[in-house]
Amino acid sequence: MPPPRRVRLEGWGTVMAKGEATRGRRRPRRREVSDGEHDGPGCTVGRGGRAMGQQEVSRREFLKALGVSVGAAAVGGLATSQLVAPERAEAQAPPRGRIPDRPLRVGHMTFLSGPAAVLGAPMLKGHLLAAEEINAKGGLLGRRKIETLQADEAAGTDANVKEFKRMKLEGKIDLFTGITSSGNTPAIGPVAEDLKVLTLFADGCTDFLFDKAVPNPKYVFRITNIQSADGVTAAIAVAMTWPDVRKIAHIHPDYAYGRNAFDHFTIALSKLLPGVEVVSEAWPRLGTTDFTAHITKTISAKPDLLVSSVWGGDYIAMYKQALGYGLFKQMKFASTIAFGVAPHAIGKDHPEGVIAGVHANYYWNFPPGNKWPLNNVFVRKYFNRWKEYPNFEAEGAYTALHMYRLAVERANRLTGGWPDDEAIISQLEGLSWQAPAGYIYIRPDNHQAYKDAVTGFAYNDRNYNFMVLNPNTMITIPIRNITAPPGWPKGEPTSTYTWIDKTWPKVRA
Repeated sequence: MPPPRRVRLEGWGTVMAKGEATRGRRRPRRREVSDGEHDGPGCTVGRGGRAMGQQEVSRREFLKALGVSVGAAAVGGLATSQLVAPERAEAQAPPRGRIPDRPLRVGHMTFLSGPAAVLGAPMLKGHLLAAEEINAKGGLLGRRKIETLQADEAAGTDANVKEFKRMKLEGKIDLFTGITSSGNTPAIGPVAEDLKVLTLFADGCTDFLFDKAVPNPKYVFRITNIQSADGVTAAIAVAMTWPDVRKIAHIHPDYAYGRNAFDHFTIALSKLLPGVEVVSEAWPRLGTTDFTAHITKTISAKPDLLVSSVWGGDYIAMYKQALGYGLFKQMKFASTIAFGVAPHAIGKDHPEGVIAGVHANYYWNFPPGNKWPLNNVFVRKYFNRWKEYPNFEAEGAYTALHMYRLAVERANRLTGGWPDDEAIISQLEGLSWQAPAGYIYIRPDNHQAYKDAVTGFAYNDRNYNFMVLNPNTMITIPIRNITAPPGWPKGEPTSTYTWIDKTWPKVRA
């Protein structure tokens, strides 16, 4: 067989073609890129990122350069021993020094009521599952059991900031996790820095958090993929699946997440399908229950495709009302986050074959267990504990707490005793872990975690009483190929937006 084809992507250096990095080999070391050293896909870029010219490239060639994979081919044939050996070896070493037995108090906030709870409540369940696993082994470093202080994010942004302060000043929390909404992380993040609260946001993944609200984070980290990846992932899926669409309609929630999804879908699709036209936009308020006006407006525009980032209980209301108008029979449909809710919340009446995103993060049946056993183990434990399947919020919260545990263990081996926050932070920066969703890595420069982005197609599997994503047609994209690289200048509306705008070519069919 010929050697795998390598391509170069802006600011990230050499990128292997799909699957090469995981087919029975050690993952390559991350390549550091010097200031101004940028070679974008299909273009030449000089120092400082200024485009010097663009080489014409076909859509197929460009998608291949992005490393887009479909189905189980996205997960390399790693042996189970390769997956679990590193952490197993670390776990054999006993803690160094004296470890206090005082419980570690963790503040956790997510939506526990209202229409958003169908997406956010599983986050708490994932967190509690991880805490129970850690406590069953005696706690962190075998001594400090985890106590969780819970709060309902549905109280609103101002109330959430006040509750965060109360958790720290009165509840004496050692760590904060959680948060679902993009409107809340930029409000809480600066307060966490001021109060020096080590914080691992499980979601609330707006680019604005680290682009502007906390541009130089010390105490704040985030585990789910950055929000811009959501819109870009949906655009790539559309370009792969329906390259002939020309007229696009949008329905998005009228706040930060909806605007972000619209912006990044639009800029990416303008490169992948030049000449597409937006014929309708609808912006329902968060918490909308009656989507009639938005649905009828969309139908009257006669688009080829409807794109939506409506989420949680709002999405369930929207799709059920859209069925009554025959919307899905009149146009194609792509969502960034339709199947982000607790899986059982999606009915069998959901349209089949549509792109039903999961916030570019995780769906419970992918990676498949025969390729990535760690996901199988997580799903089984979660189902046995909660009698339901996990969503991406559950996986994110579970991963966040275990990455904190791993950072504590590594810091202890360096310092002995219970490590202070400075030592734990030093181990979180650059930390990688084999999570249920796959490999995850925290970039030291911005404290943002990255894992490969995924989306998929709604599928009627007779084994379940709800619609699922088809694991055989899941689309996976290396996250580093669709997000701005380290050192890329801050931009409007986001760094990733300007990176795509300046470095991606407009492809030909």
